[in-house]
Formats: sequence, C-alpha cells, structure tokens
Amino acid sequence: MNSKVSFSAASKDYQMGRYTQSLATLNQLMDIQQDAKTYALLAKNLVQLGFKADAAKAYGLAGSCEGPNAYEYQKQAAKLHYETGSEDDALLIAMRNLSKAQEDPELAFIITAIYLKRQQRDIIRPFKTVLSESQNPDHMRLAALLLSDDLHDATNQALARNLFKRFPGNLAFRFLHLVFAREFNEFEEASRHQAVIDATLAKGDVEILRKDNPFYHLHWCGNEDFNRYATIGTTALNPERVTFRRSQPHTWSDKIRIGYMSSDFWDRHATMKLLQRILELHDKNRFEITLFCHTGPEFLKHNDTDRSRWGRIIDVHGFSDQAVLEAVRQHNIDIMVDLKGHTSGSRATAFNLPLAPVHVGWLGFPGSTVNIDLDYVIGDHAVLPDVAKPFYHEKFCRLPESYQPNDPMHRPKPRAVTREQLGLPDDAFIFASFNGNRKITPETIDSWCRILKRAPNSVLWLMANTPRNQANLLKQFQTAGISPKRIIFCPRAPYEEHIDRQQAADLGIDTFPVNGHTTTSEQLWGGLPVLTVKGTNFASRVSESLLRAIDLPDLVAPDLQAYEDMAVELAENPGRIAEYKAHLKEKRYIAPLFDAERFRDHLEQAYEIMAERAKQGLAPDHMDIPALPPRTAPFAAE
Repeated sequence: MNSKVSFSAASKDYQMGRYTQSLATLNQLMDIQQDAKTYALLAKNLVQLGFKADAAKAYGLAGSCEGPNAYEYQKQAAKLHYETGSEDDALLIAMRNLSKAQEDPELAFIITAIYLKRQQRDIIRPFKTVLSESQNPDHMRLAALLLSDDLHDATNQALARNLFKRFPGNLAFRFLHLVFAREFNEFEEASRHQAVIDATLAKGDVEILRKDNPFYHLHWCGNEDFNRYATIGTTALNPERVTFRRSQPHTWSDKIRIGYMSSDFWDRHATMKLLQRILELHDKNRFEITLFCHTGPEFLKHNDTDRSRWGRIIDVHGFSDQAVLEAVRQHNIDIMVDLKGHTSGSRATAFNLPLAPVHVGWLGFPGSTVNIDLDYVIGDHAVLPDVAKPFYHEKFCRLPESYQPNDPMHRPKPRAVTREQLGLPDDAFIFASFNGNRKITPETIDSWCRILKRAPNSVLWLMANTPRNQANLLKQFQTAGISPKRIIFCPRAPYEEHIDRQQAADLGIDTFPVNGHTTTSEQLWGGLPVLTVKGTNFASRVSESLLRAIDLPDLVAPDLQAYEDMAVELAENPGRIAEYKAHLKEKRYIAPLFDAERFRDHLEQAYEIMAERAKQGLAPDHMDIPALPPRTAPFAAE
C-alpha cells in the first residue's frame, strides 16, 4: 500500500490540523480498509471541518463495527445527531444503549432532552439521578427542568434540595429551590432565599432573572417589565425565521382553518372546563377546527366526552417538533393557536417552526410567551392595558369583555348546601380562598392577617393541597397572632361538590400577584362574590377581567389598603354581600362572562381580521374587537 494512503498518514495529517488532506487520504483508504478506527478518524475530520451531520453518520458506521470503542462511537454519533437537529436518529442510537444511559449522563442528557420536549415523562424518569449528579452544567440544568415538572414527587424534592446544597451559588438551582418552597408554603425558607434575589434586583441586575422559570416566576414577581427576563429553558427568538414564516406561500380556502395545540384536550382539565363549549359552537360553515393533541394517554383515559364534537383530532403526542410541523402543514392550517405557553406540558417550541401564516397565544399562559414566535396574544383591556405593550413581542388582540371563555352548558349548576354539612360556623363571616397554595405569597397572607384582625367575627376558609401546606399555612397565621380556630381548612373536592360548596362562604378573597383564574370564574358561577386588587401584570389582572365581565367592577380594589378596607367593610355589612350574591344569580345567564355564544362571535371576528391581514401580506398589528350590542334577554334558563 502506498504510504501516502495509509491510516498513519491520515492520522498524522489530522494531528497537524491538515483536515482536508487527512480526509482525502481516508477517502482513498476506505476503498480497501473499512474498520472502526478509519470511520472514527473520518468523523473527527468532518467535525473539524464543520460537517457535523456527515460526522454523525461516520461515527455511526464506526460504532456498528465490533470493538472496544463501539459504544463510545455510537454515543458520539448520537450527540452529533442531536446537535444538528436529527432527534429521531439520535434517539434511535440512544435507545439501543438504554441500559448504559442510566449510568452515562451524556446519553441520558440526549434521551431526556428529547423526550422532555415531547412530553413523554415515563421514559425519562430513570435519568433524573444520573443527570443531577453530573458535573456538567448543561446536565444539571436539564435535571432542574425535569425536576420542576412534578413538584409533589418526593424524589424531585430531595434532588432539587441536594442540587442547591451542592451548588449554592447557582442561580438556576436557587430559583428551583424556591419553586418547591413556595409550592409547600415554606415561607421562612422562601423569604431567606428570595432576599438574595431581591437584593440583586435592587442593584439593577435584572439579568439574574434569566435563570428563572417563566411560569413559576409569575408566582412571585408582578413586575411586567421583569417578567420578560425569566427565560430559562428557552432560546432567543430568531427574527429571520419569523420573517421567513410569514412570507411562505400559502393556499387559503373559503373556510378559515384554525389549529389549536394543547396537552389539555380532556374534559376534566381546567382549560377544557372553560373552552369546551366554544369549540362546540365554532361556526363550521366559516371555520374548520383541528386540535393538535399531545395529551398523554394517562389523562385521556379519564375523559368521558366525545372529543369529535370539538373538532378533528390529530394526535401528535411524542412527536418531534419537525414531525409536529409536518402534521400541521399537512392540514394547511391558516391560524395556529398555542393554548399552553410556558406551562407544564407545553410544546410551544414547535411554534418556532413555520407552522402557519398566523401564530397566536391564548388562554394557558398569563403573559408574554417569551422567545416563542407568536404574532398575537389574545387578551382584553383589563389584562392587556396599553401600558403593557412595551413588554410584549406579540401584538395585542383584545376581546371586548374578557379574554377567558366560559362554558355554561357543561359546568354543573350549584346545588343547595348548608354550612352545617360542610362543618362551617353559622354565625361567622366567612372569607374563602380556593386558589392553589403556591399563589399564597407572604404579602398575601400578611394582608389576610390584617383583615382578620380588623374583622373579629370572621374566619378564613382555605383549601390545602397537602397536610404539609396546611401545617405551614397555620404556622404563619399563628405567628401573626391569628388563632387557629379562625382558619378552617378543606381539601380538594370532586368538581360538582366544589361548585356547590363555594356558595357557603360570604366573600372570596383573591391572591396576588397571581389571581384565581379558572378558580375565580368558578366562584362567580357558584354565586360567591370575589374581592381582588388591581394588578400590575396579566396574571394579577385576571380577576378584574372576570369581575368586569359580570358587571361587578366595584369589587376591584385600587390598591392593597383599599382591598383590606373593603374586605373589613363587607364583613360588617352582610346586606351588601346578599346584594352581590343576588346580582351574580341574576347576571349568570345574561352578562358576558358565561355567554359562550357571544364570546365565540367576538373570537371568530378576531380570527377573520388576523386571516385577512395575512392574506393581504400585512404584518400583525394591535387590534381591538368591538363589542356586540348587550343582551336584553337571558341566553339560557336557570
């Protein structure tokens, strides 16, 4: 063999940085020598020259040859496939080596990153430990994202705590630790670590927020300017790709084709308790509705509704983003609507591909879906006032009454219930909060304590997620001097029972900076007036939106002091509570809040304007949908 085409010559050229020469030698050599080391050296040269996709294939060939390095070559192939976006090829190799992945964080990282994005959690559960024990920051960050998914998993709690103990200077792990502390109302622990963040923010360093999760960030930060910095787990939006998507040729038809994407397409989820009737009412002569469903089978088995009433169902559970793109393009969707944003179970990253001429965010995430290619965010004048415009990359599509749809047909009507049945005192004024426990911030509980002290004949009825929440909440009240007898806890209840029990209270008192969302509309449906305070971002303005849509704007306090004053005043005036309850009963079937047909008409008008702008090649712009004339007769009977 000519020495110029020997493996040693190719290897020497590689070592000297002569990658093109080495490659030329290897190409000749492979006519006569096809073994693992030759393919591996070929791969190394291709990496150096920037041809990672070809290098992945070469490593794959090296790994298919038997030898002591076969696994290492396969792993390199998987890593390069993953880096170049060939997720399915990366998975194919990684899953062949599944047993080793539980001990090898590099392979565990690939499998976890892909399946976490595709919301296939069962497969990735075994990799939590190996990732959290790795010294690689990328592996640890992925472990943090994975851990925050199920906050009530004891393994998650322990690993999150251990990560923070090992790396106390890591901001991402401090934020994660705070997520768990807030979830279980560990106020002292949360305040201690929050103080470090607050001190840094006070110096003007908002960049630290980039290590916070966009969804959990909202639970403590009501500053709409700051909210857009919480971006961990996302990558910056590429303006060129946005322009490319909007300029793609598109075939329109007589009907507007709407695609909704969510993992919540089952009837017991809060989203569907709101949205179900709107989907049923969509005008099928003008709109074609397709649901791109990535709901997990573990949830679908609890669904009792014929989902075909909502639209055509396309199952994309476990699909890669590219496969989601192909499924959406196959149905030539005009307007794609993301119903999840940055919440658990989201596939929002698929919207960074050119799914449709128009991309819209609605309902699932109360804020700007940072780093996701959305043209519009659907809201209303309460949740999206003009002052919020600088903090959103999306254009505002404001519906005239409330952004939140409500279903008056499938939601159970409240049945009569007595306080005695619920173990509540007959002679006390009952404040109530059924909001998720993580929404009860130190500021909220301090405010409630001041209210209880000023209204001595009152009690607070609280829903507690776990015994741990109950103990921590009770401790906080006692520390503030509130007798435990004045705090009455209740557990979660079946939906029908929950709707019934709300009317036994006198006044719902809201949380901040995240209000009740579905919870507030459920209380208003159940006949319980809700007091809220004027908010400073989308998540803290939701109750105002709902109260305005049922003609009760006077229950929106302008500030925290007024919120407390109004709560005390109402506790001393049961007659006014009776008037509010009568108002809610009277308005249930005539005010806009629960009028699904009226909401459908406003929403469809918005979709028509979006589609028309896109047809004309116009860029998205802010739009305010005008209100239909007020109803003069109820839309349904009691």
